[in-house]
Amino acid sequence: MTNIAIDKGITVPVALGERSYDVRIEAGLLARAGDLLAPIARGRTMPIVADENVAGHLATLQTSLDDAGVPHRAIVLPAGEGSKSWATLERLTDELLALGVERGDHVIALGGGVIGDLVGFATAILKRGCGFVQVPTTLLAQVDSSVGGKTGINARAGKNLIGAFHQPATVLIDPDVLDTLPARQVRAGYAEVVKYGLIDDPDFFAWCEANGAALLAGDAAARTYAIAHSVAAKARIVGEDEFETTGRRALLNLGHTFGHALEAEAGFSDRLLHGEAVAAGCALAFAFSAETGRCPPEDAARVAAHWRASGLPDGLAAAGIDAPPARLVEHMRHDKKMAAGTLPFLLSNGIGRTYLDRTVALDQVEAFLASAR
Repeated sequence: MTNIAIDKGITVPVALGERSYDVRIEAGLLARAGDLLAPIARGRTMPIVADENVAGHLATLQTSLDDAGVPHRAIVLPAGEGSKSWATLERLTDELLALGVERGDHVIALGGGVIGDLVGFATAILKRGCGFVQVPTTLLAQVDSSVGGKTGINARAGKNLIGAFHQPATVLIDPDVLDTLPARQVRAGYAEVVKYGLIDDPDFFAWCEANGAALLAGDAAARTYAIAHSVAAKARIVGEDEFETTGRRALLNLGHTFGHALEAEAGFSDRLLHGEAVAAGCALAFAFSAETGRCPPEDAARVAAHWRASGLPDGLAAAGIDAPPARLVEHMRHDKKMAAGTLPFLLSNGIGRTYLDRTVALDQVEAFLASAR
């Protein structure tokens, strides 16, 4: 396990050459954000894009910016996956242009993964690229989507099909903001924490089995350790494969091919949160791996048991999905990773031994899903 001290602020570097940046993790950081962002602002107005659910955090950030003498303007958008759309992107870019945003300016994304993805994409295309800062307020965004530069919006055909790689200038993570997060959202974010153990770190998965309940109950030390460990794991993988060209970064998609199909079936709605879909998707990936002889059945059972113990779905029924398998496979055909008619799957040879498999036939997946219903 990574040796991470949690009694003081933690800085995790994301090493990407000229696009490198730091992820700062510290309790109470939101109230000090103004001092950290003033050098980036350079006296210019920093627009803050937030959703309706983070009004209290927005007020804290605005006070911090005021205290540091950083001009700012807030743009508040509707909460939820529905904001990752062409319509909201158009509204946001129009408002940013009306504020006079220049290429050297930075926009603050304050919120969960939806806001981070949307603001990241808007700034990637605005005037052919301006800067942005991630200030994630959900566990899922803190441990996953705020780091690595994947940005985008959804399309009718599927999730995140329109987007760009665009790295933030910095990421500021305050674990204390999770105190106001609904328990369901914390559980959904926890799915992305566990994913890092399933990919290539069996010791961390064992840590999750031992400490996940405390984390979900609000234990500050467990929460901070999990965030820092997850960010360090993602930073390492992103540093090795920023644009997902070698296959290394693709490992971060464990659970997502199955999971995105479930989300599409649920209409990208709060009926099934992204992290819940990832949990179910990981369980399905392990179950498929076990059924096809790739993975020890006891490992697949262990993964499913941990999801159940954590209040997360361990398959189709628990995720509330009863769609015909053919329809789920059709959702998969629109996956952005599809290449030359073949969809690569993240499968497993056991906990901590995830790999990319390009040999899976979709009719085999359909038959598996029929048996998994």
